[in-house]
Parts: sequence; structure tokens; C-alpha cells
Amino acid sequence: MTEHIDLNDGWRYSKHFESEMLQPDYDDHGLEEVRLPHANVVTPYNYFDENIYQFVSCYRRKFKAEPGWRNKQILLTFEGVAHVATVYLNGKKLTTHYGGYTAFTVNLSTELFYDKENTLAVEVDSRESSNLPPFGNVIDYMTYGGIYREVYIEIKEPTAIEDAFIMTEDAMNGKHIVRLQISLSGEVNNKVHILRLKVEDGEKRLICSDQFTATHSSLEHSFLVSGANLWDIDHPNLYYLKLALYSQDTLLDETEIRFGFRTCEFKKDGFYLNHRKLKLLGLNRHQSYPYVGYAMPKRMQALDAEILKYELGVNAVRTSHYPQSRHFINRCDELGLLVFTEIPGWQHIGDDEWKSRACEHVREMVIQYRNHPSIILWGVRINESQDDDAFYTETNRIAHKLDPTRQTGGVRFIKKSHLLEDVYTYNDFLHNGKTKGLERKKDVTSSNVPYLVSEFNGHMFPTKAYDDEEHRLQHALRHARVLDSLFEQENMAGGFGWCMFDYNTHKDFGSGDRICYHGVMDMFRNPKPAAAVYASQSNTHPICEISSTMDIGEHPAGKLGEVYAFTNADSIRLYKGDLFVKEFYPDRKRYKNLPQPPVLIDDFIGELLEKKENIRHQSAEGFKKLIKAIQEYGPSHLPLRYKLKMAYLLLKNHIDMQRAVSMYYEYAGGWGGNSICYRFVAIKDGKLQKEIVKSPVIKPYLEYKVSSTQLKEEETYDVALVRITAHDQNGNRLHYYQDPLVLKTTGTIELIGPKTISLRGGAAGTFVKTKGIKGEGILSICSEGLEECHIHFHVE
Repeated sequence: MTEHIDLNDGWRYSKHFESEMLQPDYDDHGLEEVRLPHANVVTPYNYFDENIYQFVSCYRRKFKAEPGWRNKQILLTFEGVAHVATVYLNGKKLTTHYGGYTAFTVNLSTELFYDKENTLAVEVDSRESSNLPPFGNVIDYMTYGGIYREVYIEIKEPTAIEDAFIMTEDAMNGKHIVRLQISLSGEVNNKVHILRLKVEDGEKRLICSDQFTATHSSLEHSFLVSGANLWDIDHPNLYYLKLALYSQDTLLDETEIRFGFRTCEFKKDGFYLNHRKLKLLGLNRHQSYPYVGYAMPKRMQALDAEILKYELGVNAVRTSHYPQSRHFINRCDELGLLVFTEIPGWQHIGDDEWKSRACEHVREMVIQYRNHPSIILWGVRINESQDDDAFYTETNRIAHKLDPTRQTGGVRFIKKSHLLEDVYTYNDFLHNGKTKGLERKKDVTSSNVPYLVSEFNGHMFPTKAYDDEEHRLQHALRHARVLDSLFEQENMAGGFGWCMFDYNTHKDFGSGDRICYHGVMDMFRNPKPAAAVYASQSNTHPICEISSTMDIGEHPAGKLGEVYAFTNADSIRLYKGDLFVKEFYPDRKRYKNLPQPPVLIDDFIGELLEKKENIRHQSAEGFKKLIKAIQEYGPSHLPLRYKLKMAYLLLKNHIDMQRAVSMYYEYAGGWGGNSICYRFVAIKDGKLQKEIVKSPVIKPYLEYKVSSTQLKEEETYDVALVRITAHDQNGNRLHYYQDPLVLKTTGTIELIGPKTISLRGGAAGTFVKTKGIKGEGILSICSEGLEECHIHFHVE
């Protein structure tokens, strides 16, 4: 039987490496005690040099080998070490692993001490090495360092199950064929072993069982399953295959693998899930966080999948530009979120040694992730690299050999590139605010191949949460225009916007402060207006984001111009106070293909002239055009045709100039008038879905969104994200509220990051982590002039 032991606590760490630290007799009591996942250095939010995490460090841990471990396989697995890890046991080097984004396993069996304590030491080189992907040239993201994912030991019998790959396909009459590829470790040849399997659903109900024999270390076995439900984006049904290895009647090992029954295929006319055509609408995701880079445990990894599915409403994600945490992928399995994952790299292709390591990354990626139903495509090309036919022939061969059920893609920004993969995946940055949203497929590649847009927008229009209103609006509209173009092209499988959230970057990119402001959210996962463009395409919950505060000082000459509602409602009813102005509908003229287009609100007078001034409809429409002309040209530079129009309307409706001027200020909302209270009422199926009120701010308040207040220590520490946003009395985000906050923790939790932070764009965030003890913890948040907040956490 396999015994699993988490090895995430009790590590000693030094950021200053010395070779003596690798020896078992080194006195490490003076070293820092850390828990995994661990960042080799805590970084500032912004304005820091990426060299601060590029150094060689050392991690040490002592443990005892139990007598019962003798004559067994003792396997130590590191799920992620950035970026070169050399592992020593009791002073002897066991292995060096190259690459920070895939797991690796070390066999400790031959070097263990059973009569005294064992010393595990890991030399971690987090520097950028020219002979290791993704390094060799500039990179548009920070790569951080440390043992940043979990570590565990498995104790196995001399003969055990090493790996099992589950492949499913449709059969007749609602049945499914399951094909197993199994690898056994240890002494297998010339011995007969029995493998017994059973498949259970999520309720642990038995679906089927089977038994077969194994005489070699590698074998295949097929069987039929009846009555299983498909894994889909709306119904992600998951099953468990339990596989037990026997020698006669003696149980040697057993393993449980979660999987799903589903088919996926990219065709020349689009993507098909379970033979049903589905447009992929997704975002790119980095695995980084403020302060600790890559080092976040299970709950935070899973939270990003939940945000993508429930808050952003997308059905797919690309793990740019490397494989990501199993916890993230597991949650994608559970939520029905489709995943395009790829090998590490960014534009640069190195020498033969570099390519060999990239090929090894393909092997590791596919073997480690191929049982996840959420994964629909392997990325086997270095992101945005040039053609290299020999290299990419080999990466494709490896992926197809290890997983014949999935297709391959390769992200490029080259038109008419050599297509060695199954899917032409292309970064399309055509749209600049004026040009069409996306290239036509036929202008990029052949019309007869599957086609997927892997990136759009991003660096074309960086947007901060505290940029002015017009900038934030244009950012959102760019995403809307590209998405409209995406849905227009029926032979396009889908696309991934760049990107989910802002991220720290190298000195060569970003806004000079080491941040790329490319996200539809900030680094703490607080949304920008563009996030609502994606969320409004889903119907999971009511969405209505009004693009404007309706404050005239946000606009040149006080002209409100065009206001948008990003919503999944059927219409928006506009009121000034209690007076109905007009009802507006999704703008299907500009966005003909988007499932739920933005609602354009461009008439702030509506029926008011008719109802309040008793002006006939035709004249009222004339007055509205005239008011818009005055806003555009100014009263002193009004073209002659409008002056004549004004004279005609005033004379016809018996209105003198003094009244005309007062009407202008009342209905145009310009300088010199009283502020107006606007109400936007979202209507769905004839009923009020949501109401948004825009009126002068009376007093700000802070809103706190906590990922969970119930924390639990399992394989390692737990973390909660606290998102903080400033709002007015009507619940509207205050994008220019930048005040500082003082954070304090007591009890069973502690902060990740600084104790004093400032809001940026009316938003901020912090993380709290558990300390290895059960009980109650409190996060207190203080801001001058606002009520102090206390958030209570319970740690199990």
C-alpha cells in the first residue's frame, strides 16, 4: 500500500547559499524556519528590481525513516521549484531538475538512514539561465524563485503502480470505451500480478468493475462503461477509477484517479465538446500574486478558477506561458472550465541543450496533466517563437505519443507560419481602437485547418484602475469589439483575451513600475470595467456595470457623450430622479455578433422636453439635436445651419432666449446647473433585475470581499484573499479614492505583505495565512475617517 506524507512544514531556509549547507552536519538552527509553498524573497507590490529573487538559496529539512520503510520505494516529489533544483540526501547528490513549472520525483531508497536522522538539502538556483526555458532573452513576466509548490513523500512496495493514463471514447448505445495505459515500477517481469479496478461516480456509487493480469511493467487494458454522464462545461461530471495491484491475494498498491467522460476536437469550422460546437471564450492567466510571486497554496489557486468561471463568466483559460498548479487544474475539472496549457517559453529558442530541456518539459507536462478532462489542448511551441521545423516536429511527436487523445497547438504571432501542430493558435493584436477586431482566418492561415486566437488586446491598450473614466471605457470597448469579431467568424474556435489580471513584469516591459497593466482585473483580482464585458456574456447572475460616474468634470467641456451599460439585462431604463427619460436596448448595430452587446446610452433628455415643457415630439427631437450641437461646437461657434434651426424652434414653440438658456443647462447637464441624480434600471424578462444610482458622493465606505473566513490546515497552510474596494452611498466604485489603510492581525492568522497599504483606483487587497494553530483570528482594517473593520476567521 502506498503511504503519502506531506513534507511542507519544518524547512530551514537561507537566501545566502553555501556549499557546507548541503552536508548533514551543518548547523542550521540559525536559518529561517519556513513552510511550503515558499517564495525565496517577499517582493514589493511594484517598483522593484527583478534581480532581487535571482540568486541561489538553500532549503534543508530533517526527517526520520520508519523501520517499516525498509525494502520499499521511498519517492520524494517536488511539484514546483524555480528554476534549477539539485537535491541532496545526507550529503549525497541525488538529482538535478531543470525547469520551474513541472513536478519531478526523486528515489530516496538507497541513501536513507534507518538508525539516525536523515537530512534533505535542496540547492535552488533561481537565476535566469541561458540554457533553460523560458530563459535566454527578455521575458514579459517575472519568474520568481523558491520551492513554491508542495512537496511530499510516497512509500511504495517494491512492485507498485507508477502511472495510469485513462482514455475514454464513445461507444454504441450510450456506452463508453475506457482504455488504460498502466506503468508498474519494480520487479514485474516473469511474475504474474493481478490488477482489479472499479469506477465510481461522485457519490461513490459503483459504475463498473473489472480484473486483468499483468506480466510486464507496461500494459494496456480496455473495458466498457454503461450509464455514465458526460463531463461538460455546465455539468462537469467526474468519476473515480480505483486501481488495485495484487500479487496473488496480497494487496501491493492502489491508486485513485479522477477523470471524466468527454470528447473534444478542434475542426476547421470550430471547437466541438461532446460533438457539440462551442465557441471558446476565455482569458489568459499567469500564476502570480502580489508579494509572494508564485508561492500560493490550494485555496488561492482554486479561487482563480472560480473567479474565471463565476465572476468573469468565461468558459476557458489559457495557462500562459507554462503549466500551472494541479490545484488550479483540479478546480477547472470541477467547474467545467476548459484549459489550454503549454510548455514554458517566451519568444526565444536556444541551442540543442535548451531544446532538449524543452522537450523534457513536454514529456513532464503531458504525463502529469493528461488525466484532467478540463485540458483540451497541449501547447508544444514556445510562445511567439519563430518557425523551427525539426524542433517542433519532435515536440509534437512527444505529445501525440504520450497522449493520442488530445490535439496540439503552438502560439505564434506569425501569419502563414509552418503548421506542424493540429491547431493554428495565433496572437492577434490587430485592433487598435479603430481597426476591425480580428484578422480574418484566411488572412492568417489556411481555411482548412482549426484556428484559435490565443491572445488579443493586452499591451495594445494598458489600463490602470485609476486611469480616467474615458480611458477605462475605451479599454472595455476594445474588448467588446474584439469579442464581437470573434463571434462573427464562425470558423474560429474561440479566443483568449490578454489577460485575467495585471502582473509584475521585467524591466523591459510594463509601465516602468514593474507592472503590466494588461488585465481586466488588478493584481488583487478587483475588476476593471472591461471585466464586465466578459461577465455580461454569461447569465449565471445579474450583471450591470455603468461606464460613467455621470460627473461632468470627467469629460472635456462637461459633455457626457456616450455612456455604456455592460449588462446581461434586456434593457436599461434611465431616470433623472423620478422622471423617466428613455429605455435603451443592446447596441446590435455596432455589435451585431456579440451574444449580449453593451447598451449604448446617448440620450439624456429622452421624453423630458415633451412631458415637462409640453413640446411636441418633432420639435423636441429638433431641440435635442440642437443641444448636442451646442455641446460639440460651443454656443459661440455654432454653425449657421444650427443657428437658423434654433431661431425656427424658438419661434415655433414661443420660447424666449432666457428660457432657452435655462433649458440648455437643465437638460444638457452642463456647468452652472445643479447636480443630477441618475437612475439606471436593468430590466430582464420584464422585471427589475438591478438598479444603479449615480448621485454626488456624500460619504465613502469600504467594502470587503473575503474568499473564505473558514480556513483549514491540510497538506500545508491556508490563505484567504481580502479584496477591498471604496464605494459611495449608492454602492458605486470610487476610482479616485487612494487613501492608506492600516492592517493588523491577531490570533491564528498573519499577513502576507505589508501592514500599511494604499488603495489604487479605489481598490486594494491583502492576504492572510494560517500559522499552524487552530482557533480564531481577526484581521482589523483601519482608515482615517472611516469606521474600523474587523473580519473574523476560524482556523481548523
